Amino acid sequence: MYYTILDTMFCEMVLVGDEQGLTNIYLNTEHINGKIEISDKWILNNDFFVDIINELNEYISGERKVFSVKLNLEGTEFQKKVWNELIKIPYGKLYTYKQIATLVGNENASRAVGTANNKNPIPIIIPCHRVIGSNGKLVGYAGGLKLKEQLINHECRYK
Repeated sequence: MYYTILDTMFCEMVLVGDEQGLTNIYLNTEHINGKIEISDKWILNNDFFVDIINELNEYISGERKVFSVKLNLEGTEFQKKVWNELIKIPYGKLYTYKQIATLVGNENASRAVGTANNKNPIPIIIPCHRVIGSNGKLVGYAGGLKLKEQLINHECRYK
């Protein structure tokens, strides 16, 4: 496994991946107590992540709306199904947990969708920040609601 660290206007991001693709983006925010721990099994390799960093920087500058980086997702079949639906949410649009549950085939699975969102290993690229409560409120985000709101506002500005 390789890793690199990317400082952005939103937060520090630790990118992790291998030849199969990007496996994780850890968001180091004030919401998380303490720093992300770098595994001693990971190898620092900035060059490996050049394309991913370019795409993330393009997203941050408002130039990129869709990511094309190769992902190497690990999770349950249901989680992968949810994550694949999240990728389809258009830039700057918001869906509810219930809408995603319906799209994955079970309109009563809103809580399970929320759990899958919470386990999303590649936030921003898999845009779980675009999912809100049925009442229109921001709920649940592993990087904290402050970051979720910043990402939504950022996308609305560049839509």
